[in-house]
Amino acid sequence: MTREPKNGAHILLVDDEAALRASIAQLFDLAGFKVEEQAQGEAALGFVSFGFPGIVMTDIRMPGLDGISLMNRIHEIDHEIPVILITGHSDVQLAVRAMREGAYDFVEKPFGGAQLVEIASRALEHRRLVLENRVLRAAAGQADDLEQRLVGRSNVMIDLRRRIRTIGPTDANVLIVGETGSGKEVVARALHDLSARARKPFITIDCAALPETLIESELFGHEAGAFPGAMRARYGKFEHARGGTILLDDIGTMPIAMQGKLLGVLQERAITRLGSNEAVALDVRFMVTSRTPLEAEVAAGRFRDDLFYRLNAVGLTVPPLAARREDVALLFLRLLAEAATRHRTEPVKAPPHVIAAISARDWPGNVRELRNVADRFALGLGFGDLELGSVEGPRRLADQVAEFERRALESALRAHRGALRPVYEQLGLSRKTLYEKMQRYGLDKANFSGGDAK
Repeated sequence: MTREPKNGAHILLVDDEAALRASIAQLFDLAGFKVEEQAQGEAALGFVSFGFPGIVMTDIRMPGLDGISLMNRIHEIDHEIPVILITGHSDVQLAVRAMREGAYDFVEKPFGGAQLVEIASRALEHRRLVLENRVLRAAAGQADDLEQRLVGRSNVMIDLRRRIRTIGPTDANVLIVGETGSGKEVVARALHDLSARARKPFITIDCAALPETLIESELFGHEAGAFPGAMRARYGKFEHARGGTILLDDIGTMPIAMQGKLLGVLQERAITRLGSNEAVALDVRFMVTSRTPLEAEVAAGRFRDDLFYRLNAVGLTVPPLAARREDVALLFLRLLAEAATRHRTEPVKAPPHVIAAISARDWPGNVRELRNVADRFALGLGFGDLELGSVEGPRRLADQVAEFERRALESALRAHRGALRPVYEQLGLSRKTLYEKMQRYGLDKANFSGGDAK
């Protein structure tokens, strides 16, 4: 049942309990929202598209497609659609975990009407701003949100975004090089989202975290009985990514033997599970990241040169913050706003002296380190043990005047070797005033090489 809008706000309500669904729909109707009711998650997906002008509210426990699976499917279509989960008391931990995975919020049964309307209103306002920003970017000739993901006005960032827009729509393998925390995975995700594979899986594999004894099973999967403990057949990460993109993070840490098997996958575009002789076709795009140029690893014999040339069809370098200092202030302000939204705190304004100190720092941990600082600042925790130079704030005008006066007295006393008469005559002071000021600033004529004390 579709209700006529009073203010254009749109809520897609999904719940298999007809009575609860009707009650919530009536509540929103009275609050002036347009409501689309659906009893099943699969059916609700037909109402969602990129640019859907509203939000989704869904029960977690439903037959068929449950609420969390529905949320994941919705975010494959448009990751900026707010999804609010309705949960029973026993599902609160599940809902909290879902929020870490992208849910906008959750409400626990039984809930008050005012609470539900307030959460929905906030989510709708968030969605309105997202869509409004998209329109503004489109009007400015920006067909994507790269400026939001990869913040910066420096030449190196402008060039990086230009190259991403060029490479993204292709199917070329990409090698992304950059320091720790510089945003290599953000670049990879942007490339994926600009490609024809955008609605297919994006699977990240941390090569450094894979146990060497299990790496082949994790990537290729296995059949039942392939090795002790393999009780049932299991897809590997490569198969999970079919049709999408695989990001091999920190590829330089992959064991040399596994590099040969990866080369075979790239050449044949097929995999064979452990314990099987049947090849499985693999339609994926590969991207890899490295903290250091792989040429050095090849020269040292730690990385196969044939695999390097196969992966390095296109290379991208993500600049460290030290190479784009002019972007640091803008990036910090963006991260500060994101932190306030994420932690649901009031936005915090960073005073100019803090911005200046942050801009002057090297940030060896790059964007990741800067984000951690923004989080702490947004939560009112200061900067912890981080050294940011002088961040105690601008001094009062009276303090600055006093400092200038003290230095002027010191300079005059030094010039006249502690003789007071030429000092008070030069500065236009009375003898009494000079004495008072010297006492205030702790100045002793004996410390200025002696002379006439008159």
